[in-house]
Amino acid sequence: MKAFDLAKEVYAALGVDVESALGRVNEIPVSIHCWQGDDVNGFENDSALDGGIAVTGHHPGRARNADELRSDLDEVWKLVPGPKRLNIHAIYAETGGKKVSRDELTIDHFSRWIDWAKSSGSGLDFNPTCFSHPLASEGFTVSSPDAGVRDFWIRHCIACREIAAAMGRILKNPCVTNFWFPDGFKDTPYDRLAARERLRGALDEIFEKEIPREYNLDAVESKLFGIGAESCTVGSHEFYMGYAVSRGKLLCLDAGHFHPTEVISDKISSCLLYLDEILLHVSRGVRWDSDHVVTLNDELLAIAQEIIRHGFDKRVHIGLDYFDGSIDRIAAWAVGGRNMRKALLQAALEPASLLRAAEESGDNARRLALLEECRTLPFAPVWEEFCRRCGVPGSFDWYAEIERYRKDVTSKR
Repeated sequence: MKAFDLAKEVYAALGVDVESALGRVNEIPVSIHCWQGDDVNGFENDSALDGGIAVTGHHPGRARNADELRSDLDEVWKLVPGPKRLNIHAIYAETGGKKVSRDELTIDHFSRWIDWAKSSGSGLDFNPTCFSHPLASEGFTVSSPDAGVRDFWIRHCIACREIAAAMGRILKNPCVTNFWFPDGFKDTPYDRLAARERLRGALDEIFEKEIPREYNLDAVESKLFGIGAESCTVGSHEFYMGYAVSRGKLLCLDAGHFHPTEVISDKISSCLLYLDEILLHVSRGVRWDSDHVVTLNDELLAIAQEIIRHGFDKRVHIGLDYFDGSIDRIAAWAVGGRNMRKALLQAALEPASLLRAAEESGDNARRLALLEECRTLPFAPVWEEFCRRCGVPGSFDWYAEIERYRKDVTSKR
């Protein structure tokens, strides 16, 4: 506590109210993705990953069923401070061992996930799974030139919206439902327009039914390219930016879905000039969309700063999206979740009034100096206090719990 009190004094001298920052950051939920725990395997077990998705590594202890996955999530919830949501893909349906087509899924297949969400005090988010399926093997789903293929995926997405709306209604907390399709061309197409017209038409059909925003929020996600779709991705950033603006949908910005030198932090303020809300998929691309575990790097800090500096707390929905099977999966979850919260807290502790005054006066040298000095402010004691108040282990204590759980639980799988 002494270190925390001293840190508060340092921040106060710069005009920063640490207690206010702690309270603000503890009101921002982070949606943690279920698929880190089982390498995006899901519970269908009928096909390998495809659609530009690949998980590397074979670290022991992968969750093999929903009960193991929920047990692992309980462990993650003990290690990541602040309010949390759980993001689920449709392939995590529990069908009691019966084969259920994706276009026939209902809320009943997710009842145990809802029970878990109630018990953990978490909201739920949802995603149609439009990959790793025989009808996605040709590289196209809702933009397929084959009407039968296209209609199947449209039915799947409509079913997923109904599931999400039921989740939001039952939990009294709107579900963010994200729509991403791997559709694209391996080699250079002659006609890009026709595929995009089919995608637009399919989306309009999927979203035809109005669902109250108090239950469900629809988001659409772009991508630069995928494995097998290197030459043209039908759902490009420009396509979905236009679609989101014209249809009143959330735009999902994924940190790995752009050129290697592009960053989503720079896009947040531009998008929110024209959209009410956006969704972020926070990941870490290494040379491509590699979905590495999120680290506390400059881009993560920049994402958090854009949210905090402009008061976008309620307009930006933060979700994590990475999967690493080469290391302890629960540690991977916890590292990324804790780093996202650290970035938000660091952003909330910036001396905003000093920085804004320097910029508005045109003193760019002072602005630069202040930003650099912010890097060495006494953040660590404030983070430790935040963890303490949230009832989770601090910086040098939490990994012991990972080791205990590995020894007692995952090593026996």
